Amino acid sequence: MIALTPYGPWLAVGALMCAAAWTGREAAEEAPAGPTAEQCDRLQALYDAVAPCFCTEDDPHPQPLYTPDGTWDHAFVAHAFAPNERLEHVELRYPPYFPDTDAAARGRVQQVLATKAGRDRDYRFDWDEEHNRLRMTVRAALPHPVDAQRFVTAPTESVLGFTDPESTARRLPVIVDGQQCELPPVVWRTGPASTESHLLVVGPPGSGTSNLLRSLALQALAHSDLIVVDGTGEGAYSFLSGRPGVLAVETSPTGAHTALQWAAHETSRRLHTPAELSQSRPLWVIVDRPTLLSHLAHDQGHCDPQDLLETPLRHGRAARVTVALADQLPEAEEGLSATVRSRTRAKVVLGQMGSVDGDRINPVLGTAPAQPGQGHVRLGDGPTHRIVVPHTPDPQDSATAPALRTAVEGLLPAVHEPDATPVTNV
Repeated sequence: MIALTPYGPWLAVGALMCAAAWTGREAAEEAPAGPTAEQCDRLQALYDAVAPCFCTEDDPHPQPLYTPDGTWDHAFVAHAFAPNERLEHVELRYPPYFPDTDAAARGRVQQVLATKAGRDRDYRFDWDEEHNRLRMTVRAALPHPVDAQRFVTAPTESVLGFTDPESTARRLPVIVDGQQCELPPVVWRTGPASTESHLLVVGPPGSGTSNLLRSLALQALAHSDLIVVDGTGEGAYSFLSGRPGVLAVETSPTGAHTALQWAAHETSRRLHTPAELSQSRPLWVIVDRPTLLSHLAHDQGHCDPQDLLETPLRHGRAARVTVALADQLPEAEEGLSATVRSRTRAKVVLGQMGSVDGDRINPVLGTAPAQPGQGHVRLGDGPTHRIVVPHTPDPQDSATAPALRTAVEGLLPAVHEPDATPVTNV
């Protein structure tokens, strides 16, 4: 030890240099490698596709972010790929002059990005208007579809479906494949305290719009009276006929006109008799395919059924009357009246996994097609959430599985059979 003392400082310096070299070697090994050639090609293709949405001929910047012959590395600040080389996440900068508050302009960008990244997946778009950043992330799968069952909710609450775990802190106990679990619900509140007391459901054929109305009807029957108007005339709600609380199930244009006219008069009566309002059960008016009913009424020279809905839609909140309508795209785009569009502040779009901006009821075209019963929901001015609605088929349909038929029928109120014992006058 004494002999090494004169060389102590040199040995210390050498040990420090070796340690620094080894640390640098470990950092180099841990540093993430850059994108592969195939990944660069994918990012460049994405850049070339979205560049026309962001670039203009009179761009004031000397070095624009997006040009026809530009490269992605200046505009894309972050990206991630899955093991199968498919894009999972990308964050890009966009010019400050881009109108990021315009729903149509944002929709074009989202459509291009979703198309180039893969139509068979669903994407989340987060716009950071303050810093001119856009993040696109592939979303995880929605919760497993839930079959019809009784949900633990308040009398003024209805479960529209189930959504992503990060969308709500609430959880509901449900049975999925025979096992009890907890899922995040999308709960729609009705009644005088609600600001979204009426609902509109739209979607292409086969997307599950009638399925959602059946689910809501079964939930409402526990505490409300019900009027059902089936514009299709296919009898998809005939299983409700004769049940306690079901006032009418109409499938003909004449019957629909009579039922909706009564609902309008009943709404007015409730408003003029506030003393009796607290004693009356809430009333639900469920209408499937109102645009088809309007077409039939026009051909026959009758009053438009949507005009009869004006009173329940305008004053139903105070009268404890809830209106839930469903229609198909594209007929709903032009066939729905202005009153129906404006007064139904709760909106559900099924059949497409595109986003819904503002009061638009059309999904963004070109996005991934959804499974039946999947789509988006927006309650009032709140955020848009993905949704998968409870599976509630017609129990009288021969294609319905026996177990599911039994589950739906178990939610119906029991029919009170008359007493078979004759009554003898004393």
